[in-house]
Amino acid sequence: MITDDDPAYVMFFKDAAGPVDEFVTRFDGDPDWVGEAQWPLCARRDHPMAFVGQFRLPGDELHMAYLFMCGGCEETWEPEAGKNALIVQPGRVPSFITTMVPSWEPSPGGGVLVDLEPACPGDLDVFKSRMYGSPAWLRDEEYPPGGPWSFLFQLDACSEWCPLDLGEGGVGYGFISGDGQEGRFLWQCI
Repeated sequence: MITDDDPAYVMFFKDAAGPVDEFVTRFDGDPDWVGEAQWPLCARRDHPMAFVGQFRLPGDELHMAYLFMCGGCEETWEPEAGKNALIVQPGRVPSFITTMVPSWEPSPGGGVLVDLEPACPGDLDVFKSRMYGSPAWLRDEEYPPGGPWSFLFQLDACSEWCPLDLGEGGVGYGFISGDGQEGRFLWQCI
């Protein structure tokens, strides 16, 4: 179980030079599913959301969280509007998300790998992209409804690597439910 007392880790990004080991924290490419694929559909357009990245959860057992977002939709900042999804495996799909098993073959390749380095004093003032610890809210504190929620990650849309449109100066926040079975994602901008 993740807690806000866990030490924070700064994310550093690098392009993969080739194929990547499965089940690592990374962006782009296709998900490495722990179980059967659960690709979420956009609630507005009923088409597959774009895969953003995957996050390995701490612990001895293999658990992953997969981030998806609908392109060109409004309200992607809302954690329960069905325009983004943070799918946990093994876990359960939130009731407001519809998923499908993709008919296409996953594309091999690397994407952008994430190196996690323990945060030193002052790092979190400079590096907004991080895992664990506690969120640094761009605006007011805004946890998803229905908690308790544990903070998983924070993504800075101003980073060169970031594939997300999170508005002007946006920061995205990922959370895992208290029972570790569901995820939520929301974002804030200036």
